[in-house]
Amino acid sequence: MPFVIKRVDSIVAPTVDVPRSFRLLEELERGEKGIGDGTVSYGMDDADDVYMQSWTGTIIGPSNTVHEGRIYQLKLFCGHEYPEEPPSVKFQSRINMSCVNQETGVVEPSLFPMLADWQREYTMEDILTQLKKEMTSPQNRKLSQPPEGLSIFITILRPCFLFYILEKINFRVF
Repeated sequence: MPFVIKRVDSIVAPTVDVPRSFRLLEELERGEKGIGDGTVSYGMDDADDVYMQSWTGTIIGPSNTVHEGRIYQLKLFCGHEYPEEPPSVKFQSRINMSCVNQETGVVEPSLFPMLADWQREYTMEDILTQLKKEMTSPQNRKLSQPPEGLSIFITILRPCFLFYILEKINFRVF
């Protein structure tokens, strides 16, 4: 009896859902190695966070846009349902984008398709890369941006300025 080999054009492999902690460890390792051209990076906020929930991301603004030369800091929070559910994403740096709440810096899932149509396969790297791509879109590439360092003024200089004014008017707290 002759031996027959049949050619199979496509093989359907079963999918395996990697546990949350393994998935986050994979993302941490990838984030530590660096991504692509280096204009997007991410890592854990706190090495002692055993649940690996709090992450920091950085995006360097793309060339030929109003974002060029700016460095944007973001916070990503991966709840216990991640990667089944998307992380929450918030810009720490002030930015004017169509998908970002101007008051809070939160990336609005309803305005950012990747979060609105979240799939388990998406990663934090994908989110940051897509946000950078969104900066180049026609509706965002020329939007006027808040002055750089404004958040530093609000958090550091404003209290110092207030103390300076109070001192000048001889205000004393007893």
